[in-house]
Amino acid sequence: MAQPKYITNIEKITQIPKEEREKLKKITNKYVFRVNEYYLNLINWDDPNDPIRKLVIPNEGELNEYGSWDASDEEANYVVPGCQHKYKTTALLIVSEVCGAYCRFCFRKRLFRSDVKEAMSDVTPGIEYIAQTPEINNVLLTGGDSLILATKKIRQIVERLRAIDHVKIIRFGSKLPVFNPMRIYEDQELLDLFRQYSTPEKRIYVMAHVNHPREITEEARKAFQALHDAGVIVVNQTPILKGINDDPEVLAELLDKLSWAGVTPYYFFVNRPVAGNSDFVLTLEKVYQIVEQAKARTSGLGKRVRLVMSHSSGKIEILAIENGKAYLKYHQSRDDEQYGKFIVLDCPKDATWFDDLPGNEKYWKKPVKKATQLSSAN
Repeated sequence: MAQPKYITNIEKITQIPKEEREKLKKITNKYVFRVNEYYLNLINWDDPNDPIRKLVIPNEGELNEYGSWDASDEEANYVVPGCQHKYKTTALLIVSEVCGAYCRFCFRKRLFRSDVKEAMSDVTPGIEYIAQTPEINNVLLTGGDSLILATKKIRQIVERLRAIDHVKIIRFGSKLPVFNPMRIYEDQELLDLFRQYSTPEKRIYVMAHVNHPREITEEARKAFQALHDAGVIVVNQTPILKGINDDPEVLAELLDKLSWAGVTPYYFFVNRPVAGNSDFVLTLEKVYQIVEQAKARTSGLGKRVRLVMSHSSGKIEILAIENGKAYLKYHQSRDDEQYGKFIVLDCPKDATWFDDLPGNEKYWKKPVKKATQLSSAN
């Protein structure tokens, strides 16, 4: 299986002028850097504002004081090492701290620090917890990128999960369909595994991370098709990112191309206030306007997407922002009593996150850790 060459030293990216590479070393000394030749070939190096470049090439804004390492308090969701249980029916297994390339806006940058250990090569504690918790009917394998794992390792995890009768859905969080599509469509063993365990009663999903329509190449379509042919359902989620996809026409093109490829637009996220992310931040009002203008340009299939903030207290859907007011609903909630709650709050022009809305504190409180032995990246 021919795979693209991976590059972890910014000095090797000779398309970047030497003087700029020297400046970027300060960032790569703080935040890990990784990309592959396939993805680098998607960049228009003549355009300093190329969105694909901004996705994976470090920017000096990453050194700004901004946000926190764990903006959604994921540390509070751990029940055993490597396993989070925030929402009643869903468990997360953090199976990898490696990605096909590292997105500069990643909300889990903390995983790539040497002093943080959340991903587990041995997922036994998590699987045992899931087996003992019958309300969990779907499990998300994430990280890092779950499909970066060797196929043999993926099989071991899937077989153990499929031995648990109440686990109906297995999900893979992955950007490999666009970072390295060949890893998917050239790996017959992986596709056979999916075909075996994605059945009409118990389906496998791939939660893809396509951020820009230019990522949907012929190779990416081939990866999507291979997954479809193996019985896998593919959906997509992306944050709305300043300088990358904050244009209604670009976002509408993304919705169209996903729908045409048979990939369901699932979530648009508000970018979390995570350390190193300041260059990608937009106001809530701006994000809402961009999304609505994009949806106006696409069919009902594209309009299925929901705009949410993945907040400490739950997924908060933005229904509208009009005349200085934010109209919100708990689309998913850490606390079952909050689910479905409709909220109207003042929305200052500069608000970028739920915590910036006056009165938000009435609707949630800081979560208490479920597993106190796990240390905080914050």
